[in-house]
Amino acid sequence: MDQFTLNLIFVGGSFLLYIAIAIWARAASTSEFYAAGRSVNPVMNGMATAADWMSAASFISMAGLIAFVGYGNSAYLMGWTGGYVLLAMLLAPYLRKFGRFTVPDFIGDRYYSRTARLVAVAALLMISITYVIGQMTGAGVAFSRFLEVDTNTGLLIASAVVFVYAVLGGMKGITYTQVAQYIVLIIAYTIPAVFISLQLTDNPIPQLGLFSTHTESGMPLLARLDQILVDLGFNDYTGLHDSTLNMTLFTLSLMVGTAGLPHVIIRFFTVPKVSDARKSAGWALVFIALLYTVAPAVGAMARLNILTTIYPEGTRAESLSYEARPDWMRTWEQTGLLKFEDKNGDGLIQSYNEGSTEFAAVAAERGWQGNEMVTFNQDILVLANPEIAGLPGWVIALIAAGGLAAALSTAAGLLLAISSAVSHDLIKRTFKPDISEKGELLAARVSMAAAIVVATWLGMNPPGFAAQTVAFAFGLAASSLFPAIMMGIFSTKMNSAGAVVGMLVGLISTSVYLFTYKGWFFIAGTNMLADKPENWLFGISPLAFGAVGAVLNFIAAYITMKVTKPVPEEIRHLVEDIRVPRGAGAAVAHH
Repeated sequence: MDQFTLNLIFVGGSFLLYIAIAIWARAASTSEFYAAGRSVNPVMNGMATAADWMSAASFISMAGLIAFVGYGNSAYLMGWTGGYVLLAMLLAPYLRKFGRFTVPDFIGDRYYSRTARLVAVAALLMISITYVIGQMTGAGVAFSRFLEVDTNTGLLIASAVVFVYAVLGGMKGITYTQVAQYIVLIIAYTIPAVFISLQLTDNPIPQLGLFSTHTESGMPLLARLDQILVDLGFNDYTGLHDSTLNMTLFTLSLMVGTAGLPHVIIRFFTVPKVSDARKSAGWALVFIALLYTVAPAVGAMARLNILTTIYPEGTRAESLSYEARPDWMRTWEQTGLLKFEDKNGDGLIQSYNEGSTEFAAVAAERGWQGNEMVTFNQDILVLANPEIAGLPGWVIALIAAGGLAAALSTAAGLLLAISSAVSHDLIKRTFKPDISEKGELLAARVSMAAAIVVATWLGMNPPGFAAQTVAFAFGLAASSLFPAIMMGIFSTKMNSAGAVVGMLVGLISTSVYLFTYKGWFFIAGTNMLADKPENWLFGISPLAFGAVGAVLNFIAAYITMKVTKPVPEEIRHLVEDIRVPRGAGAAVAHH
């Protein structure tokens, strides 16, 4: 059976499964659409949360970022995992006890303010739309290769599939679909990693293989990778080559951004009790760790495989002939995500760091006139991994289904967060309180459809690789929602004026900083300064600014609180009640 047919069977079969689940679990009420009727088992919710959490950025892009930078990009792993612990321990149980459907719902009621609710909705929309661009980008990359269409066509197919099961099923359908998607993506990610670890180190456990001996050279695998990279003028893989300040701020930004992500927080509103919110957070961490501990091994092994493919006899010998390039290179070239250019006309492929002044003399001596792998989109690395390692066709088809499962599961969660903010927080709680449940459900579905259209258009013009685009969303969440939620739970004194001013200061400062370097609303060509370290304020990368925005939010909120009216007594009691360790019942009625 040819590869294309296998891909169709695996991808098509997984899509039919997701749509069947959505039809079976179709939401019949607003409670089911927003919070799955608060009836999800903690283990199932943990698995669904893991799928919601492990997006295209985790599955498709993270290993690619680690592969091409090395230790410096382990900040993605540390920040995302640490942030999840922060969310699970500090926020999730208390938010579940408060008993609302959405994050703006909590902020609006805790800060007794319509303005606070509207600012939270604005922040949520910016965060979720930025985040969903990364998912759509990842889905487009996966479709373009495995269904052999261009990336924009792939994006449209992905949008159509999400439209069917997210609009139909709401949170109830999305939850059970995400359980299936987690199973697909974890199998798809782990099996190729096991095969490749066995090939390179004779160790079937990738996490251990990373620190094992590379069988061909007899050296530790990471030492061998360091040696090859340095031989080609690149930075060594295991050293830190960014500023410690940026790495620290970026890790913090990802951590507090994680704890402020609305689409992850609303997952904890779906369980019956507060204790179940804690249990599902624990299970989610277990399910997330299964993938996150494998990612560094996948990144390092893939980079080593690529370099040894191009230099089969070693970096000092002749490189690979363009005509002799393997099939995986030919197939990825067709997508436009991998490109070669024979700059010195010798018919061979030279891949090296042409920007290295130390290596320039060596390159000239060898007759090289520039790096000839002119395009290698980092997002293709995990998807190409089975082909690079020469694994069976069914493994390639499986990873196609896994990559799409990762992108679509998170996209669905984000779209639900967007639609519930519009239908519940804007329409029901702000502009039309007398809307019927049927009308609210229709508004939720229409707003989700509109969000899919916007996300698809933006996904066709992304501001960066999937994981980079997602990192911007974390910065926005860190600087806007996280401080308001933290102060809402742990401070009885924080008032509505403080929360509103803090959210606005954090959101505006971070947005302006991002847009200055990445373009206004991420539209290409509208940036005011080139995204280079010499242009950054105090050397702080746009990716790392979320932590600074969060600090500005806290400071602005505190100063405003000191010069404005104190919190009403009933709100002070409400905050104290949230922290009393007793169970929570159904959602509080809205008036």
